[in-house]
Amino acid sequence: MKQFITHKIKKHKFKLASIGLCFILWFFCLPSTLFDVPTATVVESKGGNMIGARIADDGQWRFPKVDSIPYRFEQSILHFEDEYFYKHPGFNPISISKALWGNITTNKRRGGSTLTQQVIRLSRKNKKRSYGEKLIEIIQATRLEAGYSKKEILNLYASHAPFGGNVVGLETASWRYFGVRSRQLSWGQSAALAVLPNAPSLIFPGKNETIFKKKRDRLLLKLFQNEIIDKTTYELAILEPLPGKPFPLPEVAPHFTEKIKQQYKGQRIQSTIDFSLQKQINRITKEHHYLLSQNEINNLSILVLDVTTREVVAYVGNAPTTLAHNNYVDIIDKPRSTGSILKPFLYTALLDAGELLPNTLVADIPTNVNGYNPQNFDKEFNGAVPASTALARSLNVPAVRMLKKYGLERFYNSLKKLNQKSINKNANHYGLSLILGGAESSLWEVTAAYAGLASTLNYYTNSSSEYRANEFSKPIFNSKRKYDFGKVKSQPTVFNAGAIYNAFDAMRKVNRPQGEENWDFFNDAQPIAWKTGTSFGFKDAWAVGVTPKYAIGVWVGNADGEGRPGLTGIQAAAPLLFNVVDVLPKTEWFAVPYDELIESEICHQSGHLASVYCNEVITEFIPKNGIKTAACQYHQRTFLDATETYRVNTSCYLLANMQQRNWFSLPPVMEYYYAPLHPEYKPLPPFKNDCLQEGERTMDFIFPKKNETILLAKNFEENTNEVIFKLAHRDPETKVYWYLDDTFVGTTETFHELAIVPKLGEYVLSATDQEGNEVSQKIAIDFASK
Repeated sequence: MKQFITHKIKKHKFKLASIGLCFILWFFCLPSTLFDVPTATVVESKGGNMIGARIADDGQWRFPKVDSIPYRFEQSILHFEDEYFYKHPGFNPISISKALWGNITTNKRRGGSTLTQQVIRLSRKNKKRSYGEKLIEIIQATRLEAGYSKKEILNLYASHAPFGGNVVGLETASWRYFGVRSRQLSWGQSAALAVLPNAPSLIFPGKNETIFKKKRDRLLLKLFQNEIIDKTTYELAILEPLPGKPFPLPEVAPHFTEKIKQQYKGQRIQSTIDFSLQKQINRITKEHHYLLSQNEINNLSILVLDVTTREVVAYVGNAPTTLAHNNYVDIIDKPRSTGSILKPFLYTALLDAGELLPNTLVADIPTNVNGYNPQNFDKEFNGAVPASTALARSLNVPAVRMLKKYGLERFYNSLKKLNQKSINKNANHYGLSLILGGAESSLWEVTAAYAGLASTLNYYTNSSSEYRANEFSKPIFNSKRKYDFGKVKSQPTVFNAGAIYNAFDAMRKVNRPQGEENWDFFNDAQPIAWKTGTSFGFKDAWAVGVTPKYAIGVWVGNADGEGRPGLTGIQAAAPLLFNVVDVLPKTEWFAVPYDELIESEICHQSGHLASVYCNEVITEFIPKNGIKTAACQYHQRTFLDATETYRVNTSCYLLANMQQRNWFSLPPVMEYYYAPLHPEYKPLPPFKNDCLQEGERTMDFIFPKKNETILLAKNFEENTNEVIFKLAHRDPETKVYWYLDDTFVGTTETFHELAIVPKLGEYVLSATDQEGNEVSQKIAIDFASK
């Protein structure tokens, strides 16, 4: 008896162990990853419209798994493949029995598989059908049912079912065959796609269309009979055309799609792109590129950022041109010569430091800095211009002089804070040409920096006069991410809001230069601060604009670096900038950051803080640090004779008879270029002949400059060309006597220009006028090449 009981216990233990082993095998019969296959990269707009897609690594158009199945397709696939899907445990015994009996008694083959079993078959790479394989499918199907919800299983099927050719998954098929998202499918389209996984070969145009239509229509009839659709819907659905040759997938922003693929390969990404705006800018790009191509300008790029969120809302990486013109190159993140596009940063830096006021007169005269001679675009000089005008007209000479004043290394550090990472060599490598395009930056970095300035100003005026630590990081293009602005603080990261506001105000007043009448000037319907830039050799044309809501960057040129006449910022890039601005939502101008400004009395003529001698004083808001700048140095108290014809002093005239006047007077060289352009300017009257002139600087050299080395060039006959010395004098009619060391070399009158052929060496060049006034400086003369 004991042995019998022991035998029974062992027998039950064996059964329990067997059952436990079977359960373990069943529990672990599914792989941890059911579908280990690559998927396509899919990029959508912020509103869910498809921007573009890139095929999976295995050459299949297989979109990432969908989250839910549209009702129409769900009903279609269930009524076609598996009506008892929501009732069976993974397999349908009745269907399997019918299929088995049919396979035994007829030559026809039926599968009898449920949708759950088909998911298993797809995950097992559609292995060759056999009864053993069918058993494995049933076992794994029950395990799948135990671990997944019915909705999840249906999603797996819809994401991995074949739809003909290399089209895999419902969402892919919707786009490839009907050009719409799956939730936009009609009943006729849903029914057609429900039929395809059962027989993917039916999709090819001109082949099996009759069979395909019969199957679809039979399914639609079943949906009608089961009261899923009404009669009208049924009648309309059977009239719908069958899918044919696959549609090309949308390519709304191809370079942006590639950018997404590099970072989010194989994922479905909802980007920050504004679909409607992107389409409008694509149209503008196409039209503008057609005009540019007439001048063999083949490439362009446009970037639009939302200032508030720092999101990319439009992205055109290149023009719609041929491969021969490198249209596949995404220009937006490629470093290009900056031209003048960095000048507003320098202007803002000087305002921020309190070393310049918005309209301070700056010198625009011949300049030589260690052999570097900057030139304005028109090769002319203005003598003196307000700093804001120098910025608006993009004058090169004042910019170089201002950079020298501010400090090259200091400005370079500011650019680093503005996140200009492409400017990656040391400051001395670029030299003063840094401000004229001697460095390279990308449209991505430049536009982001302008957006950062606008955001700094916006936040300051919208908050309690505060700043944020992280205004100048990379823009974002994934809508699931949020830009990190950093901690709130009392001091700016780079420039204060007052300086930025004054800079934007100057940039808003930009006018077209003379000679550019062929371009229609923007009518200011949308207030915008903007700046253009042109690189040396007419290779890069820039235009960047900013409003309180948007920052817009435009680059135009040839990707291979070929320069073209007319490839300038104002001609090639600015019209495109304003075409983009026209389609943006209208915004007001920036709010005034009063807490960072101070109301001060300004000399109207010089733009400096007003001195007691200024004739016309105006009140302006300037950055707080601007109060540290010097008072006007160009106005002085002048004493004239009774006729106001000559200047006098007590050495030659009675004090009681003198007339006092406040006089605006520029230094000789500035005056030399300024006076002809300003008829209202009146040079200081000359002194009476018998008056002493102590400390009066009446003349100065224009060429050469102090300690300048003059390089002698030879003509085609190998003769040395003349050197033309040039001098500015307050009284042009006076005679000037020229000397090299102590050797007299000539006399000039009215036009003080002297041409000589000097010998090599070092000299002291001096000039003395008939009144005995003298200027002198050291020069060196050498051959241009030896």
